[in-house]
Amino acid sequence: MEEGIAREKLGSRLGFLLLSAGCAIGLGNVWRFPFITGAYGGAAFVLIYLLFLVILGLPIMVMEFAVGRAAQKGIGRAFNILEPKGTYWHLHGYTGILGCYVLMMFYTTVTGWMLAYCWYMASGQLSGLTPDQIAAFFSFTLSAPVEKAGLTAPLTQTGWMTVTVLAGFLVCSLGLQRGVERITKLMMGGLLLLMVVLVLRSVTLPGAEKGILFYLKPDFGKMMEHGFWEPVYAAMGQAFFTLSLGIGAMTIFGSYIGKDRSLTGESVHILVLDTAVALMAGLIIFPACFAFNVDAGAGPGLIFVTLPNVFNSMPGGQLWGVLFFVFMSFAALTTVIAVLENIVAYGMDVFHWSRKKAVVVNAALVFVLSLPCALGFNLLSGFQPFGPGSNVLDLEDFVVSNNLLPLGSMVFLFFCCYKKGWGWDKFIAEADSGKGLMFPQCLRLYVKYVLPFIVFFVFVQGYLEKFWK
Repeated sequence: MEEGIAREKLGSRLGFLLLSAGCAIGLGNVWRFPFITGAYGGAAFVLIYLLFLVILGLPIMVMEFAVGRAAQKGIGRAFNILEPKGTYWHLHGYTGILGCYVLMMFYTTVTGWMLAYCWYMASGQLSGLTPDQIAAFFSFTLSAPVEKAGLTAPLTQTGWMTVTVLAGFLVCSLGLQRGVERITKLMMGGLLLLMVVLVLRSVTLPGAEKGILFYLKPDFGKMMEHGFWEPVYAAMGQAFFTLSLGIGAMTIFGSYIGKDRSLTGESVHILVLDTAVALMAGLIIFPACFAFNVDAGAGPGLIFVTLPNVFNSMPGGQLWGVLFFVFMSFAALTTVIAVLENIVAYGMDVFHWSRKKAVVVNAALVFVLSLPCALGFNLLSGFQPFGPGSNVLDLEDFVVSNNLLPLGSMVFLFFCCYKKGWGWDKFIAEADSGKGLMFPQCLRLYVKYVLPFIVFFVFVQGYLEKFWK
């Protein structure tokens, strides 16, 4: 083991589970999942998504944890320690941390939207607005004059992004246990409590039963209106997006825990919590949409345009709107904090910086790197990388979701399955160390040969969908 700064450890198993779940639970669960589910017919899509979450997401999550725990390092040094001499697996340390940076380059802006809406709902700025006025307030129309933009005005975008960056790094600066673990526990507890309250309110609205039926009763006929492969690929992609697998975001948390619990069992707990949040988000959104006769498949605008209209029509809607966006903010911030901790740990592992120096340097770096996305809806709106209507966020999201996540996942699969990497036997020994569910040995051929093909299909299909229309 390399010498250097003493490795920090999490204070409890609950801290590990909630922190890892907090990294997985984010906008993929509470923003992307509901509008994709609405677009592809409700419960039929949910069933396919759950299938891929288990057969695609679970094995790779176990591998990320195993690599981190065996090396006692994050993505920056883990492969260096475990790889056979003369191999180049450690190069993925660079692409992995690159993925974390690029993820934060747009995630900080979108998280800023959630924080902004907390304030706008609480201050009553959205109360009484017509649907068209709310749509104009949250304007993605790149041809709209900058001075007439609401949330997308340059100073507004940059300001809320800055709040997100400062808040995330402030938590990391307090230390692993006192800051990252403690704050994440509080946020996750608040998130789950708010979800229960919001679900109870949504499902008891007059007319909510239609939304519940849409969400919970599979209708494969409606799903097949989009063809077979389109919803299947969307389910695969969502499984990747929600867990942020492949860029080492989970590797760091494996390095912070002991060997008393098996990694498969812990990963199952995290997947259950992640899935429960996604499903409960649907129980908040769909009954409310059907109760007020609004489109549940409205796309990304579902959260920022459609639901504020619902809250304006609901008795006590301002309070429920505030609670909803506080819940959304907690979900987003837990991911921000988890990924920023990975970035901070990289500076500590690779450059042997103190935590304070790693926080200061990276706070400045992430702020600068996040500016193009924050300005991409106004001053840089002329940059349209994928044609009219696209923006900086679309490019950064494409780099992470369609490239670094699937390709990085394939690196973990090959590294853990083949002798020229870490190897299957060493992976299994690490994954099965401790009490709990063991990794099924019967899945070896599937994980070694079939799963890489599925991941490669996700990668190729992402390009076909983006460029072959």
